Amino acid sequence: MEKHDVIVVGGACAGMSAALYTARRALKTLVLTKDIGGQLAITTEVENYPGVLKTTGPELAQNFKKHAELSGAEIKTGLVSEINKIGDKFQVVSSIGEFESKVVILAFGLKQRQLGVPGENELIGRGVAYCATCDAPFYKQKKVGVVGGGNSSFDAAEYLADIAAEVHLFVRTDKYRAEQTLIDAVKSANNVTIHNFTEIAEFIGEQKLEKVKLKNNKTNEKSELELDGVFIEIGWESQAGKIKGVSELVELDERGYVIIDNQSRTSTPGIYAAGDVTNTPFKQAVISAGEGAKAAMSAAKYIQETKGTDGSPGLTPDWTRGNKKK
Repeated sequence: MEKHDVIVVGGACAGMSAALYTARRALKTLVLTKDIGGQLAITTEVENYPGVLKTTGPELAQNFKKHAELSGAEIKTGLVSEINKIGDKFQVVSSIGEFESKVVILAFGLKQRQLGVPGENELIGRGVAYCATCDAPFYKQKKVGVVGGGNSSFDAAEYLADIAAEVHLFVRTDKYRAEQTLIDAVKSANNVTIHNFTEIAEFIGEQKLEKVKLKNNKTNEKSELELDGVFIEIGWESQAGKIKGVSELVELDERGYVIIDNQSRTSTPGIYAAGDVTNTPFKQAVISAGEGAKAAMSAAKYIQETKGTDGSPGLTPDWTRGNKKK
């Protein structure tokens, strides 16, 4: 079984940032991830990452990966299925083998809830989006749709009303689960139309979204509407409970998010968490990257404080890396 100081589970902003920091602290670091970039990898354009005026999601994700590797982290593609605590170490079981570490950093993000209708997967990043906060600025004076009846969908509709020419909000019923202030704000916007009892049955487009097929749940009437983009705001799913052993090792909140303190510590010493998988309220790339760095620094401190229990040496600071002796 391969032995490491730190195993990071997840290869997006939080995971790669954590790996960068632990590797620079001379900790033997392994990243186990099913893909590179997570949600970032399907984001066509990024204009809100500080210091990077404009880039694509895949390019930024690859830069995260390169930076982590240049700092000494090892990155392997595999699906983690189980995490166990054995003595003072952790065993991570994956599709590519079993690994052991002193510390585990959980950073595998969330999975967006999808509608599961024809054309959705094919047009992700080309008119189908899941984050108005991230992608709304690309739809200035365009015609857009929003799916959902909760806070996130009404919040997205209100935000888009100030950016897009037209906003169409599709709700499966006529009952809204959003706060009344949000509902009132959306209803008062003169460029927002709420379509009650309406679902999207299909996304249509070749290179990009061109229109959607709609179905009225009350009358079964079918129709089509030309749209430049649709934001699916029906929530996200935590994957924490789907990895065997995680829910026994760390405390989860009612939504399945990993509960952490202000040092990224979970309820089990030696397990840290960062990014969208945690109960941190805001889900943005820059926040995940910062949380990953914080988790890494906390993990390094933990290893430093517990060094000697297994004969391991102390940590080597990284501030001289790349400097030439004079």
